Amino acid sequence: MSARDRRLINLASAKLGAQVVYATDDFFADKSRLIADPEPVFIADKYDDHGKWMDGWESRRRRDDGHDWCVIRLACAGLIEEVELDTRHFVGNHPPAASLDACLCDDEVPGDDAEWTEMLAATPLKGDDRRRLPVAARGAASHLRLNVYPDGGMARLRVYGRPRIDWTNVPEDASLDLAASLNGGVAVACNNEHFGSMHNLLGPGRGVNMGDGWETRRRREPGHDWMIVKLGHPGVIRAIEIDTAHFKGNFPDRCFVQGAFVADDARDSVEAMSQHWPEMLGVQKLHADRVHRFEEEILEHRKVNHVRLNIVPDGGVSRLRLYGNVVRD
Repeated sequence: MSARDRRLINLASAKLGAQVVYATDDFFADKSRLIADPEPVFIADKYDDHGKWMDGWESRRRRDDGHDWCVIRLACAGLIEEVELDTRHFVGNHPPAASLDACLCDDEVPGDDAEWTEMLAATPLKGDDRRRLPVAARGAASHLRLNVYPDGGMARLRVYGRPRIDWTNVPEDASLDLAASLNGGVAVACNNEHFGSMHNLLGPGRGVNMGDGWETRRRREPGHDWMIVKLGHPGVIRAIEIDTAHFKGNFPDRCFVQGAFVADDARDSVEAMSQHWPEMLGVQKLHADRVHRFEEEILEHRKVNHVRLNIVPDGGVSRLRLYGNVVRD
């Protein structure tokens, strides 16, 4: 993963709260599947009342001169850098081209007076393909309009960017989850995520099941597992929550937490440096299917912008919360 990728999240993630709020047509495949988080699948013998079931958004065949489009409300307003257009499993029914427009508004569905600007010009597409494309630098967007020419199906749309947060208006005594994805937190590294992605740790709410968390393989050698999160803003951590929801026979036995302030020019060395960071939370016993909150146990520390969660020896954690006060330069 590049340093650039480490600070981007998928703002069109359904798990984070994004929604497809409108489509001109979704006769063959429901518009909501366009932003589903799991990778698209193909089930050869699955059909429904409208025909072949497809894992994505698919409109019917147009018989006029227009084109189809849908509107996605992002999980939060953000600054977008890249998008991924994914037509996997759509062959013969994919659109030949697609484009994207963006707008910033407070409405659930932008009205007729919404000011849309082109973010990605009409781009040729192939069937059963994935294209990750940079977009022109623009202001923040809350909604995207995906245009397909003239009709057809797309498996997934991913929108990579950073939440737009005005940190100057956040009081320094306010307690925020500085690790939350919607506050700009990003999981940047881990030693293993065999059963569950480290990115799940920073999502909203509690995990919906055991798959909605970070889980490592069974460790058969000495040592322990770990992951690193870059905070949305530097701060001093006042409370740490480690939630093992749904993890019962596979939760970690213990944990401890380290942290540091890492300068921009040293971020490529984060993984190597992290094992030497000072502890913010000493070794703590964990339990199955429980929210563990630590406040008095937190050790005195200066501002940090990276935190390393260590689980001993292995296992699964559903969510990590790092509540703290922002520290400005």
